[in-house]
Amino acid sequence: MISVEGLTVEFGVKPLFCGASFVVNDHDRVALVGKNGAGKSTMLKILCGRQKPTGGTVSVPAGTTIGYLPQVMILQDDTTVREEAHKAFSEVTALKEKVERLNQELAERTDYESESYLKLVEEFTTEHERYMMMGADNCEAELERTLCGLGFERADFDRPTSEFSGGWRMRIELAKILLRRPDVLLLDEPTNHLDIESIQWLEQFLAQSGSAVVLVSHDRAFINNVTNRTLEISCGRVIDYKVKYDEYVKLRAERREQQLRAYENQQKEIAEMRAFIERFRYQATKAVQVQQKVKQLEKIVPIEVDEVDTSAMHLKFPPCLRSGDYPVICEDLRKDYGHHTVFSGVNLTIKRGEKVAFVGKNGEGKSTLVKCIMGEISYTGKLKVGHNVQIGYFAQNQAQLLDENLTVFETIDRVAKGEMRLRIKNILGSFMFGGDAIDKKVKVLSGGERSRLAMIRLLLEPVNLLILDEPTNHLDLPSKDVLKEAIKAFDGTAIIVSHDREFLDGLVGKVYEFGGGRVREHIGGIYDFLLSKQASDSQGQRLDHLFTAAKDNTSQPQAPEKGGAEAPAAGGKVSYAEHKEQQKKIRKAEKAVKDAEALIAQMEERIKQLDELLCQPANASDMNLITEYTDIKQKLDAEVERWEQCSETLEQLKGDC
Repeated sequence: MISVEGLTVEFGVKPLFCGASFVVNDHDRVALVGKNGAGKSTMLKILCGRQKPTGGTVSVPAGTTIGYLPQVMILQDDTTVREEAHKAFSEVTALKEKVERLNQELAERTDYESESYLKLVEEFTTEHERYMMMGADNCEAELERTLCGLGFERADFDRPTSEFSGGWRMRIELAKILLRRPDVLLLDEPTNHLDIESIQWLEQFLAQSGSAVVLVSHDRAFINNVTNRTLEISCGRVIDYKVKYDEYVKLRAERREQQLRAYENQQKEIAEMRAFIERFRYQATKAVQVQQKVKQLEKIVPIEVDEVDTSAMHLKFPPCLRSGDYPVICEDLRKDYGHHTVFSGVNLTIKRGEKVAFVGKNGEGKSTLVKCIMGEISYTGKLKVGHNVQIGYFAQNQAQLLDENLTVFETIDRVAKGEMRLRIKNILGSFMFGGDAIDKKVKVLSGGERSRLAMIRLLLEPVNLLILDEPTNHLDLPSKDVLKEAIKAFDGTAIIVSHDREFLDGLVGKVYEFGGGRVREHIGGIYDFLLSKQASDSQGQRLDHLFTAAKDNTSQPQAPEKGGAEAPAAGGKVSYAEHKEQQKKIRKAEKAVKDAEALIAQMEERIKQLDELLCQPANASDMNLITEYTDIKQKLDAEVERWEQCSETLEQLKGDC
């Protein structure tokens, strides 16, 4: 599919990577990994032809289509979401117009026997078949399925793209790329602007896609679930591992350990040979043996040990003052923007030392609640920030707020105060900005390097409440691990807004889910929350399935059979065929009754559970439980009616036998 030979890229004196050779085959799913600044995004630009390498070749077969999603792109604002997504079908639209034009020409011509008419018929047939093979009739369904999978509501389809944030417009671009179904997908940080549900949908889509995939992502769970191969860019080299990321980490460690052992054994052997040569160099009786050792020494090929980039970010939050027992308390908190309610009835209490996660779809109010806690926007209800609480805030767009014309050193020097100014170089060094890197302009830094630079601000003053809004965007995997361990060791309280499942796993002990204008509390880690949510969704789908099945089965016995039933034979005797048909109807009616009874039993059991929950004072005003109770009650009443109808139908059928 794509063949890379001897690829070299140089920026300045030191090459980014050199001599890279690999092949991307059909159905490969490749994770491109490496530290920030290693050249991952540059590699994707070269593969799609947007950037030329210093040396080497990239061969792409003629007719191969490539879809490329960069980290940053220029977006248009003059269309609706649906119109913008429809641009993915430009080829289908052009082909449709051609088919319609050919069809119109065929209808107007009357020279049916002419050679040109026969050629026109052949061309129309060929183009029409190609049009149908492209799945033209399913374009609209695919468009809606893809947009909904990426988090859009159907009500959003006809809204102008200018009303959406940059993150949502990036989703539109991703949808367009996926809808084109290219032969190769090159995705640079596709999960940065997606929520957990959309990430899981994208995982499924890529797993079922026939396209080859090369992606850059720092979401460990995502690349483990999607990829089957790992390309590592490290120390100017590209090394190919035919395994998933987690297996690659183990394999890389084992490979280097084997190389070290082999290297040590070889060095020991070389030392012994040299010692022998020096010891017996001038003894005539050993002259032949010495010459043999010299020849053996010359033939030895030195074992190379993979160079490993051991630089790592060192992060430790400074000791903080003790805050009150409850840093954040919300009571009946509500936020409206005009007629739109972002959330209402929010009741939550965060204790000192807790690490909690805010999760949910984009636009459901996570960042809005953070801004309420920060005091940046107004709200109704009660929100109390505890005694002696000092907040450190990392905004979602913190890295983009940096002045691009300043150097790394100047960026920190302008905000550091007092003794901190004397430690700027040490702090920058601990964040992998050592040596000449401190004189780099911010505008030439990668996304991950900017995030690390923005994070340094959190260390300049001691805080006891950390609020981190998507802190892992653009951070490489080792840096994310360092940040995770630093938050774990942090003495204070932490609120983390993130969609990164692996980052939150083992870090938070409580999850607040934002959705439908409500905020729900879930005790436990992120995977506990996802499992409970999956179980809840599955139960709801099962109830709906049984509800539909029972409804279908109810109507079947009442529907007249096609052609009707013949009158009984003379003398009142029923033929074998009629008897068989009657028994078939009875079995259907019995199944409908049985299904209805099973569904009623499930509903009654759930109502019993809800009764017990609503009897507890803490749940007495829980609108979610009350809504669910009312909904199931209505369904139960309707189902009892259907059960009665099914039973009557069954009795009537048995009586006719």
